[in-house]
Amino acid sequence: MITGETRLVGLLGDPVSGSLSPRMHNTAFAALGLDWAYVPLRVKAEELADAIRGLVALGFAGANVTTPHKLAVAKFVETDLASVNTLVVGGGRVLGHSTDAAILDGLDARRPVILGDGGAAQAFLQKLPHARVFARKGEWPPDLRDVDLVVNATSERDEVLAALEPGQTLIDLPYPATATARAAREAGARVLDGYDVLVAQGAAAFRMWTGLPAPVEIMRAALES
Repeated sequence: MITGETRLVGLLGDPVSGSLSPRMHNTAFAALGLDWAYVPLRVKAEELADAIRGLVALGFAGANVTTPHKLAVAKFVETDLASVNTLVVGGGRVLGHSTDAAILDGLDARRPVILGDGGAAQAFLQKLPHARVFARKGEWPPDLRDVDLVVNATSERDEVLAALEPGQTLIDLPYPATATARAAREAGARVLDGYDVLVAQGAAAFRMWTGLPAPVEIMRAALES
């Protein structure tokens, strides 16, 4: 679907150089023949408001928001959410959404635990208000007795934060897999890794921006290539 004018979406964060989102989304756009481009945009905290206005001025269709701006960006866009990771731009307006917890769709989480207290953790807490939250600034270490779902929403990669057991599910947000995820797999727990999370987030955002179903398998393959 070539329109003669490339539609732009971006990634606002600091840093953004390690993100796989540009590869994933640009592969998806190409697979569907869309004249769209996804660009990483490093934005310092003090420049965030200007960056949001710039999206409107430059005609962006939308953007993703990553660390460390997910909480702060909510002040500059139209949203009722505390944590925002997806922006939809149009008609001079910037609407804030969150697809961070899209991986939860279809999962049964009666006794969930969330590890961390940042923007991603807040997004999961919005979907799992009954979850117990463990963070180093508050209650720690995590207590996983009688827990069915654990969300690792921290940035810790090398330390095993919690020991899971068979019958429990771990959603591990960082990628590549953390020490917590590797230990959980070895213990026989179900693990949804950072790639699974990123594809679920990306597919939901893709539909918001384009109005089209996302090519999920192509997006996953782009991450693994």
